[in-house]
Amino acid sequence: MTSPSSRFFDELAKVMTNAAGAAQGARREVDNLVKAQIERVLADIQIVQREEFDVVRDMASMARTENEALRARIAELETRLEAIESKPAPAAKKKAAAKSSTAKK
Repeated sequence: MTSPSSRFFDELAKVMTNAAGAAQGARREVDNLVKAQIERVLADIQIVQREEFDVVRDMASMARTENEALRARIAELETRLEAIESKPAPAAKKKAAAKSSTAKK
């Protein structure tokens, strides 16, 4: 047979274990409520979440890279256009222009 003091301590241990479990459950519940409230407040003041910010930052970086490539391509095309425009007109074009001006007379 167990002694009454031993039985008392066994019951006390069970109560403490149950109380600790209940306290942990209450803590989780409070954490969830606080987190939900913070998310609601942040949504109301329209602060973006980190994931959304990272996506937009990556999109901006890709757009910046694409803009730099397009800027280089435009500069190359402008250089080629200037080179073409600075060359003298070929003789065939001059003859065609002369024929059309004589036909108008």
